[in-house]
Amino acid sequence: MSNELIIDAAASEISIALLQDKALVELYKEKSDVRFSVGDIYLGKVKKIMPGLNAAFVDIGYEKDAFLHYLDLGPQFSSLKNYLFLALSRKGRIPAMHRFRKHPDINKEGKIADVLKSGDSVLVQIVKEPISTKGPRLTSEISIAGRNLVLMPFGEKVSVSQKIESAEEKNRLKRLIQSIKPGNYGVIVRTAAEKKKVAELDGELRSLVKKWESAFLHLRNVSPPKLVISEINRVTAVLRDLLNVSFNYIHVNDPDLHKEMKEYIRSIAPEKEKIVKFYSGKLPVFEHFGVNRQIKSLFGRTVSFKNGAYLIIEHTEALHVIDVNSGNRSKAADSQETNALEVNLAAAETIARQLRLRDMGGIIVIDFIDMIKAEHRQRLFEKMKEAMSADRTKHNILPLSKFGLMQITRQRVRPVLDIQTTETCPVCRGTGKISSSILFLDKVEDHLRSVLEQTRLTSLKIQLHPYPAAYLNQGFLSLRKKWAKKYHCRIKVEPITALSFLEYRFFDNEGNEIHL
Repeated sequence: MSNELIIDAAASEISIALLQDKALVELYKEKSDVRFSVGDIYLGKVKKIMPGLNAAFVDIGYEKDAFLHYLDLGPQFSSLKNYLFLALSRKGRIPAMHRFRKHPDINKEGKIADVLKSGDSVLVQIVKEPISTKGPRLTSEISIAGRNLVLMPFGEKVSVSQKIESAEEKNRLKRLIQSIKPGNYGVIVRTAAEKKKVAELDGELRSLVKKWESAFLHLRNVSPPKLVISEINRVTAVLRDLLNVSFNYIHVNDPDLHKEMKEYIRSIAPEKEKIVKFYSGKLPVFEHFGVNRQIKSLFGRTVSFKNGAYLIIEHTEALHVIDVNSGNRSKAADSQETNALEVNLAAAETIARQLRLRDMGGIIVIDFIDMIKAEHRQRLFEKMKEAMSADRTKHNILPLSKFGLMQITRQRVRPVLDIQTTETCPVCRGTGKISSSILFLDKVEDHLRSVLEQTRLTSLKIQLHPYPAAYLNQGFLSLRKKWAKKYHCRIKVEPITALSFLEYRFFDNEGNEIHL
């Protein structure tokens, strides 16, 4: 299986598409000025203690106070709280972590009011981004992720990823990390660390420790809320978590981001530096690699998948519901039971892909086509587990109930990615009535004339749906050439599948859209 990462960096948003064998399986969209991301570490201020919930609401600068439950404080909360107090109040340098004397663990069945009160400063990390009307979810059990290791301040335990199958390799990594880690730190060894040499792991461990301890040097007399350690941007985080031997290419259309990514990959996997490619083509990068077409077909309420079968996906606040339909599928199958099994097995693969693509979290209820035979129901259950085995997000799958429903829980840390594939008609503006289509090109020419009169441009680009674009470019003496000669302007016509049939846009030489 080949992996490709396509990155579209615009001024206001960065879009990241992960393709496996050319099929879109994950899509991320991140605003350029995003804040309150999973992994960000904040100095917050306790605003309210809620004894009934055994939790506190903490101000970290978001419009709604964030939620911190007692069970998310972590056993070593007293040590973290006292180390933070030293950093905020001490006039000299605070002691290094390995010299700090830890405090006893807090009682796992204790009360929030025993360890926190309103007005306290507290160090917290975001584990769930703001969703709908809720603020962020927090933890004080801090973790700092690297490519091969995850650092756990105030811990002592060394854990090794269960995905490393070799017991000998697990023992080697555990002994290695135990011999090099400083005191008062726990470490989780990630799957990527398999067969890595001690020098590389030691270098990363030192880097993570430095990142943690240097953050406290700037906390003296700081007032909350304050961002202390920022999680790396989404692009680099995806690279950190996904980059492996199956990655073939990473295409990015921004020169600064291209340079940043090459430097990052050079630091973690020098042999893979050449897979980062700068895209400078004339078409938008998502259009060139067919991502826009896949987005249009994979998002929306209805998703077709095989021989007329389709899914209907509905989102609510608490759960997602998926209905499997056979549609106008051929009746050539041996029996209704066989037909249902074939559709359900194909649907399982499509649903697993949809969960990753839309990042659907919480409770997912799937209404498969009814099957009578127990072995068929078990086969579907095994198929769903196999299809979701590549999903890195924590999930749990239950067998089919007697009503033919399958329930899946999937960790939700950020809002579901909901892209509207239906559009308000750019021509009728939703009224349902348009001017005659035969006059469409006259309208484009009128707009072209107006643009050139007001801007005095000597060259520009027109983006249209592929059908009218092909008509404009047709023939030796095409309509595009006639316009260019008539208005003394170089005109480029670019087909864009993401545009509706009678939609068009004008761009200058710098790629900026012209609005008049």
